[in-house]
Amino acid sequence: MILRQAVIGDIEAISHIESLCFPKAEAATYEQFKERFNAFSENFLVLEDKDVIGFINGNTSNIKGLPDAFYEDASLHDPSGDYMTVFGLDVHPDYQHQGLAHTLMNGYITLAKERNKKGIFLTCKDHLIGFYESFGYKHLGVSSSTHGEAKWNDMYMEI
Repeated sequence: MILRQAVIGDIEAISHIESLCFPKAEAATYEQFKERFNAFSENFLVLEDKDVIGFINGNTSNIKGLPDAFYEDASLHDPSGDYMTVFGLDVHPDYQHQGLAHTLMNGYITLAKERNKKGIFLTCKDHLIGFYESFGYKHLGVSSSTHGEAKWNDMYMEI
């Protein structure tokens, strides 16, 4: 398995994996991934085993949190910002429960440290709070996010 920076040719596989991992109301589209990649490709990591089998991505900003506007407007990315976010951490269902999400998250945390960021924000569903806490994220409470009309929890890791 290889953890690497994504390239534009990975977007189709990324979009497909997202569609397998999230309900349609929550999943980013191929066009959204292309727009995000064009704005912040440096924040896209993929894991490949001949083919792309997982990815993690998010933007960077000076905003403390992950407002829903970030999902819709890639221009809100500010590479000089102090905080990174996680929009999605997805592993193809055929490869889940093998520790690959840990590999992706640890790679993303390493990026944040190498870039001297202050922290990483993400939102997650209730059943994933413990997973993210295992990396050192703190549960900040129920999020105000209405993304995909789901209930989300705000999580933050200080770097």
